Amino acid sequence: MKKAYCMLVPALFASIVTLAQDGGGKDVNINVNTKGSAWYATPWVWVVGAAVFILLLVALSRSNSRRD
Repeated sequence: MKKAYCMLVPALFASIVTLAQDGGGKDVNINVNTKGSAWYATPWVWVVGAAVFILLLVALSRSNSRRD
């Protein structure tokens, strides 16, 4: 009988959680055809990011070579 209660309680909580996930008939409208672009789609962001990465890489490699 104790095993039955041990299985009943998690099953009850699982059913409550799954019922709570129900949308309740809500209509969700997602529009993927938006005007404009994201900040990471512009080329200058990639150029600046690459330049910063290379400068950081060079600075870290020079500081390690001086230590030896």
